[in-house]
Amino acid sequence: MATAQRMIKNLYRDSVSLMKFSEKVSALDGVKQASAVMATENNISLLVEAGLLAQTISPSPNDLLVVVEARDDSFAGAALDSAEAMLKARAAESAEGGVRSVPPRSIEMGLESMPSANFVLISTPGEYAAAEARKAIQLGLHVMIFSDNVSMEEEIPLKQYAREHNLLVMGPDCGTAIINGIPLGFANVVRRGDIGVVAASGTGLQQVTSLIDRFGGGITQAIGTGGHDLKSEVGGITMLQGIEALTADPSTKVILLVSKPPSPDVMKKVLEKAERSGKPVVVIFIGADPKSVTHGKILGVKTLEDAAAASVSLSKGKAVKKFSNALPAKYATVAKSSARKLNKNQKYVRALFSGGTFCYENLLLMSEALGPVYSNIPLKKEHKLKDVWKSQEHTAIDLGDDLFTQGRPHPMIDFRLRNERIIQEAKDPSTAVILLDVVLGHGSNMDPAGELVPAILQAQKIAAKAKRKVLFVGFVCGTESDPQNLARQEMMLADAGVILTDSNAQAARLAAAIVA
Repeated sequence: MATAQRMIKNLYRDSVSLMKFSEKVSALDGVKQASAVMATENNISLLVEAGLLAQTISPSPNDLLVVVEARDDSFAGAALDSAEAMLKARAAESAEGGVRSVPPRSIEMGLESMPSANFVLISTPGEYAAAEARKAIQLGLHVMIFSDNVSMEEEIPLKQYAREHNLLVMGPDCGTAIINGIPLGFANVVRRGDIGVVAASGTGLQQVTSLIDRFGGGITQAIGTGGHDLKSEVGGITMLQGIEALTADPSTKVILLVSKPPSPDVMKKVLEKAERSGKPVVVIFIGADPKSVTHGKILGVKTLEDAAAASVSLSKGKAVKKFSNALPAKYATVAKSSARKLNKNQKYVRALFSGGTFCYENLLLMSEALGPVYSNIPLKKEHKLKDVWKSQEHTAIDLGDDLFTQGRPHPMIDFRLRNERIIQEAKDPSTAVILLDVVLGHGSNMDPAGELVPAILQAQKIAAKAKRKVLFVGFVCGTESDPQNLARQEMMLADAGVILTDSNAQAARLAAAIVA
């Protein structure tokens, strides 16, 4: 294998477009992996850690760095030439009829071209995101900060300043939102309705909004807060503002709050604010006892699926059914018949997730049924994987964790790392079930089933050759309106032998039932 790099001067692309561009370069002939990033000090150090750069080079934040690992030097050079040509072709697209349209190069220039705008999405390297957010707020704009690597020391004054000026800061590291029906970041296309969501989790927000759509409900606004918002230091500023906004919105009949358990002082403030809204409020603090948050018009639930179902029932004026922790009856027969296909040495579930919240919910549900589940984001320190590249006993992996995305596109976009792990798990004679999430929507891979199915079929061949059968369980987080075509994605996966459930919670319970 050969690695090569090329710096393209004075060219900027945001992180989302660079993730997609990296995927395109990775698909070129002879290329094993590729990464395109802005040449900041942090990005360069991540590439060195990932082994894509042999040594640290001087930072050059205004320039774009492309790094490839290819079969040999000739393939690496050809890939870099193609990458540069693609980037320059895109830069030239704005020229027409001899007149070049110059794209806005600052928030001020953007406002000049769109003076009615009141919202800005920031996706720059983390070290610049806070400064750009401050400029936007001072110009009277609401802000969504998609960028990560923004410290709490920068986040707190931003949110405090915005609150004082009646503006909203979603993020940093806010990957998902739906504002006035427009999906932002990684988000699904859902129908409009009367349920408003505030969430500190990107994939958690995607799951509840997609299920609300499937259950016949709709969304007014889906507000992301970023992962730090509910810590004591930040104080839940964005979630509290989100509750206020949805309380004042006459179109919102039901409010849904989604997060891992907040700091106790923040939880108290959030629940008090929710109760004062006067509207029915569904709360899922994933891992917290639902009874601990249920009071008055506030209903605590255990799973993301329960949260979506309860919200739709309340929005339609129906009583909320009692939720069960048991495996739904329609899967009980499937679990028994599937278990008979395993041999006595096949004992373990290996869950490979692109969504961190899906992994966390899975850990909670599988550990209830099976005991300890090992992970790179474990529930308990003693269940942290010794080597994240190798599973042990029951394992659930968040492949979207920074450790796996250094120098690589996000696993919702690029499936190669997960496909490699699928093959690895299939070779392990103790693997019984491989569990997968498949996330549709804007920002995600346009054909995730098409990416996964070849690896699934190869894994099944590997197991069959060893006179075993590896079972696949999964779910698709998406809606019929998503660009990937939900029905086609589900059909392709089912045809490849994947046992599909309606939600992450059902997938976790089914996988546990099969091996139990």
